[in-house]
Amino acid sequence: MAFQHRNDIIGLFAQHKVAANLLMVVMLLAGTWGLAHLNVQFFPNFEIEMVTVTTAWSGASAEDVERSITVPLEQTLRTTDGLDKMSSTSSQGLSLITLEFPEGTDMGAATDRVEELVNAVRNLPADAEATEVSHVLRYEPVARLLVHGPPDIRELRPLVRRMERELLDRGIAKVTITGLPEDELAIQIPQATLEDLGLSLQQVAQRVAAGSRDLPAGTVGRDDVGREVRTLDQRRTELGFEQLVLRADREGRLVRVADVAEVERRPLHHARHAAERYGATVLLKGRHTLICAPDGRTRVTTTGTPW
Repeated sequence: MAFQHRNDIIGLFAQHKVAANLLMVVMLLAGTWGLAHLNVQFFPNFEIEMVTVTTAWSGASAEDVERSITVPLEQTLRTTDGLDKMSSTSSQGLSLITLEFPEGTDMGAATDRVEELVNAVRNLPADAEATEVSHVLRYEPVARLLVHGPPDIRELRPLVRRMERELLDRGIAKVTITGLPEDELAIQIPQATLEDLGLSLQQVAQRVAAGSRDLPAGTVGRDDVGREVRTLDQRRTELGFEQLVLRADREGRLVRVADVAEVERRPLHHARHAAERYGATVLLKGRHTLICAPDGRTRVTTTGTPW
């Protein structure tokens, strides 16, 4: 009886040994290429379907925060479309509400819906800070950098900020800086000067706030060619605040901040320590801190990252 090869794939490669060797070489090359392009990371990529609503109310107790902020917001947010779960925490001076959505939810649209509902709440305390709505994003840490240098923080701060910009330009999604105190720009005006100008402390703060902000100016064009227009007038340096106009004198000359006040950049906690040291009264008005000290000087402090 004559020997016959099998008609399956094994028999095919038994008759054509070169084809089997070529297939092995192709598999080795494909494996090498796949190993070189393998996505290696500690956690898989996934999106957190969660939105947080944060409201700060300085000096308020946890009970007052819950009654005046958390409960009104919860009553409005429970009607959010597609909401899966809502939880809240009320603590000293802070209200935190967490909204969870089902997997696969368009979080951009969900965040917009939550923000619209929050903006519709009108009965929050007047002295509470603006409510912040944010989508919780997960970032995978890739490295930690330790920066040390001159003892003066004012010399180290530009170096750290420059490194932050370079890392962001190279594709890093987020850079978190710890140990670098936030600074502020303090506008210090003597009380006698305020009386000569005929202005109160609140009026100075309002004029500083009005002259240092970015405002939307509408939209130009339609559909795909539409572009939003904004006025970029936010002051971020001492010189910028010194050029702000407070009023015009009797001869029509403009009185600027540099003419009547001293603008100083300093660590953010400096104002709190100064208040404790001199017995000053500190009033928080949004992003502006009004410090009325018994030494006869009035300070208007603007807080925020100056970069």
